[in-house]
Amino acid sequence: MAKIKKGDLVVVISGKDRGKQGRVLEVLKDRDRLVVEGVQRVTKHVKEGQSQRGTRTGGIETVEAPIHVSNVMVVDPETKKGTRVGYRTEEVERDGRTRTTRVRVAKRSGKDI
Repeated sequence: MAKIKKGDLVVVISGKDRGKQGRVLEVLKDRDRLVVEGVQRVTKHVKEGQSQRGTRTGGIETVEAPIHVSNVMVVDPETKKGTRVGYRTEEVERDGRTRTTRVRVAKRSGKDI
């Protein structure tokens, strides 16, 4: 189970965007990186082309670049500050069977993420 998932609210703890918060747009698991909304924005030059309607596309765009997973922390839902992620096991009964599931928990406040 991943500690940071797509859609989580995270805060940057180091780098040029330190202190900024944003939602995780994409998780690049093989490279241990995340794409976070509004963080690590870089300018990208896009070659000019034509769309189906004949309008020109291209130019200079600003896009989010991946940031290493060690440079962000999940935001605690109660204190709105960065927190570490822990796990709690729960017994859930479905269709007469009991199953154990892992739930992500904020270490700072103990609330579910």
